[in-house]
Amino acid sequence: MVTPKKLCYNVRESCYIGKGVWKLAYKDLREFVETLERQGELRRIQTEVDPELEITEITDRVSKANGPALLFENVRGSAYPVLINAMGSYRRMATALGVKDLDDIGNEILQLMDVSAYAGLLNKVKALPRLLNLAGVFPRRIKQAPCQEVIEREPDLNTLPILKCWPEDGGRFLTLPLVITRDPVTNQQNMGMYRMHVYDGQTTGMHWHLHKDGRENYLRYKETGQHMPVAVALGADPATIYAATAPLPKEIDELLLAGFLRKQGVETVKCITSDLEVPAHAEFVLEGYVDLDETRLEGPFGDHTGYYSLRDEYPVFHLTCITRRRDPIYPATIVGKPPMEDCYMAKATERIFLPILKLQMPELVDINLPLEGVFHNCAIISIQKRYPGHAKKVMHAVWGMGQMMFTKLIIIVDADVNPHDLSTVMWKVFNNIDAARDLTIVDGPLDALDHASPLRHYGHKLGIDATKKWPEEGHTREWPNDIEMTREVKELVDNKWTSYGLD
Repeated sequence: MVTPKKLCYNVRESCYIGKGVWKLAYKDLREFVETLERQGELRRIQTEVDPELEITEITDRVSKANGPALLFENVRGSAYPVLINAMGSYRRMATALGVKDLDDIGNEILQLMDVSAYAGLLNKVKALPRLLNLAGVFPRRIKQAPCQEVIEREPDLNTLPILKCWPEDGGRFLTLPLVITRDPVTNQQNMGMYRMHVYDGQTTGMHWHLHKDGRENYLRYKETGQHMPVAVALGADPATIYAATAPLPKEIDELLLAGFLRKQGVETVKCITSDLEVPAHAEFVLEGYVDLDETRLEGPFGDHTGYYSLRDEYPVFHLTCITRRRDPIYPATIVGKPPMEDCYMAKATERIFLPILKLQMPELVDINLPLEGVFHNCAIISIQKRYPGHAKKVMHAVWGMGQMMFTKLIIIVDADVNPHDLSTVMWKVFNNIDAARDLTIVDGPLDALDHASPLRHYGHKLGIDATKKWPEEGHTREWPNDIEMTREVKELVDNKWTSYGLD
């Protein structure tokens, strides 16, 4: 890619030109693939592979070994290559979003939301360039799009290299779909990522959970009795793919977040068979509708929890048209026992949305959603404790915030504890708690994939207060200090270390 003279300073090769202007590297998925290949982060596999189980086993081994993205160029039964594990590391996730550190995005959001910037006229003027830069992040409709280079009016899903991931899966699944719907009342468009169980060449399941925005739109269509168009984009630019997974309020279009992440609005095009807007540079677009009166058994599916999610009744998507690029890449992911690619996408969410959590809870220092907690089962939170019962206040506040309501286990530690240091966190938990005093059990909503609760969508959650206890919290005994060497002795040993001959 030819770029003007400028200073490039992040791993994505998106570059700061000056005067608040950014030059972006990825208009589509294939530019991301090219970048990964230049960085040595992608391997092309020319050996013929089977999309049923074989690709999963290869990818699982590579993922567990912290290996590269994979492009399978010879997939049995299909003319299209399969890209997988493209965002399956911290480095590639940062590369996908154009930053050296995922925290950089959250900090940028915090700057834009800093109310102090609007305190006076001078500060308003200073904030203006940042606000003007936002004008370019809104979606932009175009008339001719790469995703519509080829139009298949007699579509067949069997031409796609759709994966069967695990032995007990109910069939083949679209695993990285960007499902686009619209609220029939507000006309607000939504984009979410929901797996799609392929029944045959023209129909799939639509795995809309009870708590998801796609499900809410579906229920609104049922109330109004209107026809429900649905579009599914496969293989957009990486920021747009990520945005489909982000826990945004229903009122915020995921394409707007993608534009913010890309520093440029996502180009969209109107579908051939509906008024839905889809990413113009997608590799494939599946157009169709959901029958409001039809459900079908969907699943089982080897899910990101590491267990199979069970069969259940879900709406059915009917395919009416496929549009695609002339030489498309089929994007996929696999989920299962962590760590896998989805874990790193979840880590991006953790870092991006941390500043927003801090705005609502200023006492919050840091948060860790450990990979083993599969996004929604565990949160470790460090706080600046200021009053008795502060840890319990934070627990309940977190359970009351959007999709954080699904968190089954919350561990609260003091500000001097790094929540990403699991060894230290466990040391604090094992030593600092009194079971009767420091364990809080509540009941409430749970994720649809939770298999441990006796009821679907509802069960119990645990909060653990592992902070230092105060007399005001009923701990009248002296609380001992952590064992720590003096700074003077540490410096002495540092200076003499080489003389000990221990290296």
